[in-house]
Amino acid sequence: MSLLEEVVLDLERHWAGKEWDAPPCLYALVRSTELRKAEPDLADQLGLQPGAETLAALEQPELPDQDAVEDALASIAWPEAVEGCALVIERVVLPPEAEAEIPEDEDEAAAYAASHPGREDVRMVVGVLRDGARHAAVRLRRHEADDEVLTGPDLVPALAEALAATFDPDEPGH
Repeated sequence: MSLLEEVVLDLERHWAGKEWDAPPCLYALVRSTELRKAEPDLADQLGLQPGAETLAALEQPELPDQDAVEDALASIAWPEAVEGCALVIERVVLPPEAEAEIPEDEDEAAAYAASHPGREDVRMVVGVLRDGARHAAVRLRRHEADDEVLTGPDLVPALAEALAATFDPDEPGH
């Protein structure tokens, strides 16, 4: 199992023990060896063992209010010490046959989705690394068993792209 897969699954298990209906939560992923060098007290606080190579997930401040999470992510740039990032986000998913009836108005569409009998609440944990590696875990609200969590590198491609873009330089050549 890769370090990215490990940290994504750890975050998913952590969030599985929390209540639903939480705001999105962003994490910086930092190699434990680098964190230990830069912030030894924090590494000790997190229980990172000396010599162990893991990715530490450091929770970031709440995302700025934006119409879409993708817009908030577009305003983020990471320092070089950050190896990757992960986002935990909940969404409502509707069955394909409901798409034709979704209202154009955003507020009406949200109300429609919230009251639709075929809706599924999902929690997604998506992680990306600077080198392009990606991994995600998706849990349906109605499935509480850990063995029912879907995992894989291509489960939430648009969100993975938005996270990967936070590592793109703002200007060519920088």
